[in-house]
Amino acid sequence: MSRTAFLKTCLLACAPAALALGVAGPALSAPAPKAASATPPTLDAAALAVRAELKSVGAARFTAPDYKLGVVRHIVMFTFRPGTTAAQRAEVTRRFVALTTLSRRPDGKTVVTSIETGAQNSGENSDLGLEQGYLVTFQSEGDRNFYVGRPIVTQTGCFDPAHDAFKTFAGPYLAKVVVFDFTPTPPAAL
Repeated sequence: MSRTAFLKTCLLACAPAALALGVAGPALSAPAPKAASATPPTLDAAALAVRAELKSVGAARFTAPDYKLGVVRHIVMFTFRPGTTAAQRAEVTRRFVALTTLSRRPDGKTVVTSIETGAQNSGENSDLGLEQGYLVTFQSEGDRNFYVGRPIVTQTGCFDPAHDAFKTFAGPYLAKVVVFDFTPTPPAAL
């Protein structure tokens, strides 16, 4: 199963969370999900390292706001499924950007520092078919880890239900999802 198919399978299993959080929004007809294969995704070196770190420190510490303080950038890029309308694309983006205020810890503190978005407009012909990009900024790896949540962090109270509900909503509209996280290197250190 591809990483995208695995993500969609996980997202679709969480559909009731979107309704419980009131993030279902205007009625939009979602395309039918693709059938998933039985092969689990192959994890790359970064994914294996993150999962080992989680296992080593535990979910509560891994997702704590003061865990590995420092700016973290979370780049997300989508390719929409054929047939996804302009209104559906706009609603996916609206709900993604709304996570700036909706993503909160159980104590009510926000998790996301900022979210920027835009449609692909490079003329370099290297976009791999990706159509919409998002840049999410966090103040620590713990905030990023809490936000990302499932399928990495599954312990109740240790992941963001608003982001989880967003993934459930958006999954049926997406053909490809690319995620790339990094901690910016100060120019003096280069």
